[in-house]
Amino acid sequence: MTDHAARPTEAPTAPGTLCLFGGPYVVRAGRHIEVPEGSKRLLVFIALHAGRLDRRYVAGTLWPDGDDERAAGNLRSALWRLKRAEIDLVQADKLALWLRPGTTSDIELFSRWATRLIGGRPTAADLHVPPWDIHAMELLPGWYDDWVTFERERIRQRLLHALEQLSRELVTAGRCGEAIEAATAAVGVEPLRESAQRVLIEAHLAEHNLVEARRLYVRYRQLVRRELRIDPSPGLTRLVVTADSTGADGTSNGHRRPDGHLATRAPV
Repeated sequence: MTDHAARPTEAPTAPGTLCLFGGPYVVRAGRHIEVPEGSKRLLVFIALHAGRLDRRYVAGTLWPDGDDERAAGNLRSALWRLKRAEIDLVQADKLALWLRPGTTSDIELFSRWATRLIGGRPTAADLHVPPWDIHAMELLPGWYDDWVTFERERIRQRLLHALEQLSRELVTAGRCGEAIEAATAAVGVEPLRESAQRVLIEAHLAEHNLVEARRLYVRYRQLVRRELRIDPSPGLTRLVVTADSTGADGTSNGHRRPDGHLATRAPV
């Protein structure tokens, strides 16, 4: 009994991890497995849609050109290619398709992390700047299907909100250096996003780095004026002016403008 259980060839094989960022590809037992070209869209579509999916719906969405019979044939071919590549992540019957139970994906792990942060319920392990290459987290670059475009933007927004909230949590914990790193990552993803710029400025202010906060504000103001022909919001301007006039020690600085000059009102 013990010998039988110990034989790895008879133990159930783990489905593997589906990597969509920078993929798709599958990692199983340390082995990198490329997804066949003709099966990529099918595997990704199923992974991004939880639960059982109607076969006709999947075939019609992925292969809209031609009739239902041809779409169904393309679906069968895509499933066959997955099996031939030893990628056993999709289960199917005559009516539906679904991801094999136990399959994990990088996008699922990311979504759980983002959900905990955005929901205000982070674990201690969540309060670290993620070791990922943020710029490599664009979902399926070069894919222009409507369902991919929608999901790509949804994930991008969740990433930005999670990084901003991570910065706030780290400031509260007194870890300003890490907070600046998290906020800088958010700004790197979307430099025009004021909420990302704001948490970065707030992190520098929490560290009493008034000069850097002022410099960031001026740089952002120049950027949005050039790109969007608008000014930063009054709230962001007021944040910097108030901090700059008060100073790190709480005393008056003569109400300096973020560009370094004395002012009696918000900078223009």
